[in-house]
Amino acid sequence: MPKIWTDTQQNFTVYIYFDDHEPAHVHIFRGSKRQREQPNVKIAIGDEFQRPWLITKPAQFSRKEAIAALKLVAEHQEEFLRRWHEIHG
Repeated sequence: MPKIWTDTQQNFTVYIYFDDHEPAHVHIFRGSKRQREQPNVKIAIGDEFQRPWLITKPAQFSRKEAIAALKLVAEHQEEFLRRWHEIHG
């Protein structure tokens, strides 16, 4: 599962799992990922016709953090989608 982005200002780390499924999405962890079960927010990347959307949000992420993570994906949507296609074909 490659780490594709780090946002030190907001303390987020973005990953795409090798064995993941559609829709194209990222997992955003608070801080760095330490274990697969660690709380994270899962956000669909969308595309040029669709904005990113929240797939799952654990209770450990505040509403403010989830919105910040969603904005991060929107800001880097093209890059994240390109990386998804590099990893998943």
